[in-house]
Amino acid sequence: MIATGSSVWSGSFHQGSGSISTESATLRDHPYTFASRFEGAEGASPEELLAAAHAGCYNHALANIFHKNGREVGSIATQVEVDMGSDAVSPGIKAVHISVDAAMPDVSDEDFQGFAERAARTCAISQALSVEITLSATLAREDGSDLSRERQ
Repeated sequence: MIATGSSVWSGSFHQGSGSISTESATLRDHPYTFASRFEGAEGASPEELLAAAHAGCYNHALANIFHKNGREVGSIATQVEVDMGSDAVSPGIKAVHISVDAAMPDVSDEDFQGFAERAARTCAISQALSVEITLSATLAREDGSDLSRERQ
């Protein structure tokens, strides 16, 4: 399977504008600008789309690891932050942070942390990135207690 995205851009780096699309039409001609990428203005950002894709990829990888270890999946909620920075030459992705909250029956925190770390290393988007990827993993018990600790 090949996933395809596309973009068009017109104008200068600071004053131009563009749009981003996916072949599946999940996203069709969504506008983006310098301001939407770097200043928080309305519009899309390729990095925001990367963050959403990474979160989805991570969730699926974690569910697969649970399955391969004979464990049931309750629920997984993941947020990914892509840290945009710039140097003297050009802007770039400086870091990625994954925060995952999960409710899983009959799993120890030690096993959960190991599975969470493995998913952070092995999901396809993580493997494609060359920046440091950090992770926060939180496991919630049915009684509401929190056994996890943040790992970075």
